[in-house]
Amino acid sequence: MVVNRLDQPRELRRIRPHYDPEAFGRLSERFARFLGTARFLVYMTVFILVWVSWNWLVPDPLVFDPYPFIFLTLILSLQASYAAPLILLAQNRQADRDRVQAERDRLASERNQAEVEYLTREIAGLRHALGELATRDYIRGELDHLIEELRHPTPDDH
Repeated sequence: MVVNRLDQPRELRRIRPHYDPEAFGRLSERFARFLGTARFLVYMTVFILVWVSWNWLVPDPLVFDPYPFIFLTLILSLQASYAAPLILLAQNRQADRDRVQAERDRLASERNQAEVEYLTREIAGLRHALGELATRDYIRGELDHLIEELRHPTPDDH
């Protein structure tokens, strides 16, 4: 139980709205993806055409935003002022994902490079070991040479 003391100042309790940054980020990415589509442009164009047509062509008592369409300008300004930071948030999240992927790619590249160097050393060792062994071509050549000597002995062989 908390006792309020009059000789001490009260603690200020700031009430902050709680939100999930990850959910907000996902929402901003969906919104940014939608803003970059032809569908959004068509919807906005139709919305503006209907707004302007209604306020220009209908009789005066039904007009709610007469020319120069100040309320429409306000709505579009608000939409733009929210769209820009949401797009930036979505870009920052994508940049973070790209950074993580680049680090994974770098680590995988280092592992691949180490494996290639190991295999190169192994191949070099095998080549060196094979250089000390008699190869099939060398043995075949020696046998051909011996067969030729047996068929045609030279006089100093006796």
